[in-house]
Amino acid sequence: MNAIDAIRTRRSLRQLADRPVPRDIIDDILALACTAPAPHHTRPWRYVIVSPERRAALAGAMGATWRTDLERDGHPQPRIEKLLRKSMRQITTAPALILACLTHEGLRDWPDDRRARNEFAMAQQSIGAGMQNIMLSAHALGLASYWISAPLFAPEACVAALALPDDYVAQAFIVLGYAPEGIEPKPRPSADNASLIIER
Repeated sequence: MNAIDAIRTRRSLRQLADRPVPRDIIDDILALACTAPAPHHTRPWRYVIVSPERRAALAGAMGATWRTDLERDGHPQPRIEKLLRKSMRQITTAPALILACLTHEGLRDWPDDRRARNEFAMAQQSIGAGMQNIMLSAHALGLASYWISAPLFAPEACVAALALPDDYVAQAFIVLGYAPEGIEPKPRPSADNASLIIER
């Protein structure tokens, strides 16, 4: 599959077969993630392969943070419990679970908040490119994947639950797996390119 075909045909799929992803394939995919462009020729990304043994504690820690937010927002308890069960299931049953994190390694230390925020934003753009590399390369290798942004809302919980270094800043999960037989992703909605692309 060439790059253009991979971009055109990749779709997120959340229904995955109960089939492990070989570690050598995960390693190959993550090596491709680490070819993404980054600010100042740095490597600010850290990709954590989350073992099944760590996932219940991870989901529990993240869930506690999310519960506090949902209760503060006034959501009814039955809805909170439903959302937390779904989140727990996604994390604990993923065939392969990758946590993408950032560090400040190599980033410039600006004296003002505006430039410091923008410096970190450059790293976030870079890890987004790395995660796209993961999903495209997984697709090209016959795997399915989907992205979960929940770690952005509970970065400290992720770091604590996985005993990661203090300078790791959790950004997102990517779940990797194989599509179950007979399951196809939903068709991609057509984009109104005329409204998304402008010229000046």
